[in-house]
Amino acid sequence: MEQLIDDFGRRVSYVRISVTDRCDFRCVYCMSEEMTFLPRAQVLTLEELEMVARAFVELGVEKIRLTGGEPLVRRGIGQLVGDIGALPGLKDFAMTTNGASLDKHAQVLREGGLERLNISLDSLDPQRFRQLTRTGELEKVIAGIHAAKAAGFSRIKLNAVILKGRNDDEVLDLVEFAREEGLDISFIEEMPLGDVSDHSRAETFCSSDEVQALIESRYPLMASAESTAGPSRYFRMADSETRIGFISPHSHNFCSSCNRVRVTVEGRLLLCLGNEHSVDLREVLRRYPGDMEALKTRIIEAMPLKPERHHFTTDGDVQVVRFMNMTGG
Repeated sequence: MEQLIDDFGRRVSYVRISVTDRCDFRCVYCMSEEMTFLPRAQVLTLEELEMVARAFVELGVEKIRLTGGEPLVRRGIGQLVGDIGALPGLKDFAMTTNGASLDKHAQVLREGGLERLNISLDSLDPQRFRQLTRTGELEKVIAGIHAAKAAGFSRIKLNAVILKGRNDDEVLDLVEFAREEGLDISFIEEMPLGDVSDHSRAETFCSSDEVQALIESRYPLMASAESTAGPSRYFRMADSETRIGFISPHSHNFCSSCNRVRVTVEGRLLLCLGNEHSVDLREVLRRYPGDMEALKTRIIEAMPLKPERHHFTTDGDVQVVRFMNMTGG
């Protein structure tokens, strides 16, 4: 089988595919309150998205994660999940979601072959949750988490972006919630993508080391060798099956082992989260409809563009102007 190898010897085995730039939330670290979304003609069709996924699997990619925006607002998402879930050679199929619509979709997603879910949850206080998401309702997300558990996903993980002075006082509460629900949880350092007006990133930056110290004030953490082929560093607690993960693009750079690329909903193949290096896959998809070899060739030829590392800073400087919803969560 063909494989994707970059110029630094790293094998790309994981692709995150954005199915929409739209979202029913407006999280303060992800997008501005007033967003302009892409016209429909610029967005990849479901058939094009499936073709992209198939091309990557044929090139040796073993893990696909569907992202947004919020993937569950994309019409036809159940059909797309079923098509990708049936691809031979795909070993790990996951989705990142805000969870607000999981009560309607969880069973269909699981039946379509989706195996794992990451659900964003930054606060357990309804008022604060509303402030951080601008439009979200905590009770809908909790209902979605319960629906996902009932649907029988092999693994469900919570994702919490921690902002100093905004929700860092809830770290232990979030750990307790994950333990009670039998879920994993990852704590994420805010990434400097897009120019946010809600807060100063320099003032709200909270490192993974700070979060880990908060957790260890109650639960000593033991490093785990387990991995889901993503960027999390995992730890365990002696008295729980819950895994604690840290995604630390600033304080514990994970570039040396990066095995990931992203495809935006408009068909840009992003070779690095923290750089603008990209290749236009939509142009190939529409110039040569149905030509899998042309698409695979474009992907292979893009590998030398994957940089050795990103260069995020914690001083509030924006290195990448696109918002996270445009990147693919």
